[in-house]
Amino acid sequence: MAQALTLARPYARAAHAIARQEGTATRWSEALAFAARVAADPQAHALLGHPQLGRADAVALLSPDDASESVRDFLRLLADNRRLPLLAEIAGLYEELRAEDERVVRARVTSAAVLPAAELDTIRAALKRRFGREVELETAVDESLIGGAVIDAGDVVIDGSLRGKLSRLQSALVQ
Repeated sequence: MAQALTLARPYARAAHAIARQEGTATRWSEALAFAARVAADPQAHALLGHPQLGRADAVALLSPDDASESVRDFLRLLADNRRLPLLAEIAGLYEELRAEDERVVRARVTSAAVLPAAELDTIRAALKRRFGREVELETAVDESLIGGAVIDAGDVVIDGSLRGKLSRLQSALVQ
């Protein structure tokens, strides 16, 4: 995984630079996400690895119908350098660079039960104060947390789950 990220990073930076220069960050996001989804499909993945698949066919398979020529050129470059399997990593790193540009923090809130919109708004506001940036929340439910929630915002993880508290209590009692 670390090697894939290392290999994908320069491509993500290049895609980000082109998108910024063109002013088409959203269109690049959509195109890279589409290409990553297609490349991750087991049938497409097997086809992309086939030695008889031409570069033009690979680009046609991975490009959305409305993809710009610069996106198609980027996919051709990936095909030439045999980096199509890195599309998921490239798309993810591109999104991180775009979020940094737009001063947005993406956070995942995993809770034991579905949280009401008012609680999510409170969490969003608290994270906005903490990071000084706009916050996009993604939610998930994990009943094994027992209660509470875990907030993952990049390098910051806030574990307010009952499972986490019990684990910390158990560690304290053992010592």
